[in-house]
Amino acid sequence: MKTNKHFLFMIALVFMLVLSACSSGGGSGTETTTGEGGTSTDTEGTTSEGGDQGTSEDTGTDEKKPQYGGNIVVASTGSPTLFNPYYSEDTASGDIGGFMYNSLVTIDKEFNPVPDLAKSWEKSDDGLTWTFHLREDVKWHDGKPFTAEDVVFSYNIPRSKEYTGPRASSFEIIKSIKAPDKYTVKIQLSEPYAPFLIDTCSYGILPKHILGDTPIAKMGKVDFNTKNPIGTGPYKFVEWKDGQYVKLKANEDYYAGKPYINTITYKIIPDANSILAQFKAGQVDYIGVQPQDIETVQAMVKQGKAETQKTVALSYTYMGYNLRLPMFQDKKVRQALTMAIDRKKLVKAVLNGQGTVANAPGSPLSWAYNDDVPTFPYNPEKAKKLLSEAGWKDTDGDGIREKDGKEFSFVLKTNQGNRTRKQTATVIQQYLKEVGVKVEPKIVEWSAFIQQVTEEHDYEAVILGWALGIDPDPSDLWSCDEIEKGLNFVAYCNKEIEPLMEKNSKITDRDKRAEVIGKIMAQIAEDQPYTFLYYPKDTIAYNPKLQNVQQHARIAYYHINEWWIKQ
Repeated sequence: MKTNKHFLFMIALVFMLVLSACSSGGGSGTETTTGEGGTSTDTEGTTSEGGDQGTSEDTGTDEKKPQYGGNIVVASTGSPTLFNPYYSEDTASGDIGGFMYNSLVTIDKEFNPVPDLAKSWEKSDDGLTWTFHLREDVKWHDGKPFTAEDVVFSYNIPRSKEYTGPRASSFEIIKSIKAPDKYTVKIQLSEPYAPFLIDTCSYGILPKHILGDTPIAKMGKVDFNTKNPIGTGPYKFVEWKDGQYVKLKANEDYYAGKPYINTITYKIIPDANSILAQFKAGQVDYIGVQPQDIETVQAMVKQGKAETQKTVALSYTYMGYNLRLPMFQDKKVRQALTMAIDRKKLVKAVLNGQGTVANAPGSPLSWAYNDDVPTFPYNPEKAKKLLSEAGWKDTDGDGIREKDGKEFSFVLKTNQGNRTRKQTATVIQQYLKEVGVKVEPKIVEWSAFIQQVTEEHDYEAVILGWALGIDPDPSDLWSCDEIEKGLNFVAYCNKEIEPLMEKNSKITDRDKRAEVIGKIMAQIAEDQPYTFLYYPKDTIAYNPKLQNVQQHARIAYYHINEWWIKQ
């Protein structure tokens, strides 16, 4: 069923799989984005304007009682692209979209589905019919009432033949969707789909009364996406200064109550050093701490100038190969490249120990994670042997291997503003040189980088990461059907595991499904379409005046409407 999905986004409310630049919620900035059940990519931080935290509307003296008022600025190394959950593919867009849009279903800290716009739901015994009962107290940012027709309209966008975005695969399972009344949605599936709630139902809902007359073929290009997005979420769009910031203000009519903080400024700061400097200067209130900065931030904590939280990230960082290129098509070559890199030392040196070596396309946080997969630990001598077996030999004595008169040389791209990735590229360059492979790191501005990689396929190898979805469906990234329009931009295709990927989402028994996904992971680990580098640990740091900050392994700015500033 899966043919088109993706990334890297975001979001429905940021539940998907995502490509990232440098996350505010995490230290390493390693992903791309998709939806709760999908995957994605990211960037960000925070700052009070001119140091003014605003005036509280609550004059009470109880310091533990939430207070209204104030402004925060969050910083990102990457710029957003557009604010439409069915078309955006980066974390910056997804994070901001998460401020503005709601989905039918969201998740709690244990990754369980919980109500959002849908207050309850039930499914038929055969798993094919889902009925959602919607909240009746929700308004769009322009004051119009939210109804079931908005859900029907939104979910039909990626189902249209004219749809050109990356989310089609999450909605192909829908056979029909109807609104029997103003606050009921009935969805008929063509077959049981285990990730339905966490995947499909996690995408943000769009306003039919604004976009209903827009041709689907033009939906990804309308001004709504960049100049006047309207949602139902806790914050309203104010303005976007490209390359500078996006500003939002509290939605006083938000169904869960007016957010405590008045405004959020999502500030674009391409250089990670500058983000840290602004945080130290009190100009940024909330940042994702890069591993190299852990000690600096810990010193601020001791001085009472910062608070921190840490969690294992639901993500991994990788070096991906463009398998369209002949030099990467032999799996012996890819295995050799992995074995040529001492990933344990890389984690210690580059991440300051804030991570663990990754061996498979999944997270240890997932119920479907399989740690019994083929691994390729550091072994440069075996790497050399495999390269020679694949026909790559140093025939002229210059230290670089050749095959058919062509040097084994490639450009390794990664994104601007992420020191961890930049340093990782340099370390990889040094390790691969030792086995006769020439690597040229190249740093590219985030939006251009994502376009080159995911749309134009203009790259040889990349360092990127996936912010993984809550549901571990591997087909979004690895199905042959996802190569041209989906997230499988490395063009990996193994026909042997295609039937397993087709099968996995139809299995409702979690243990049986985990067994199938484990087999898929093991084969992908064997084939090494990526060199899986590491699972990062995410550390956030924030102004001590910020209260009730809740870190989530998957959702940046979790329950932002409940944060408040101590006056």
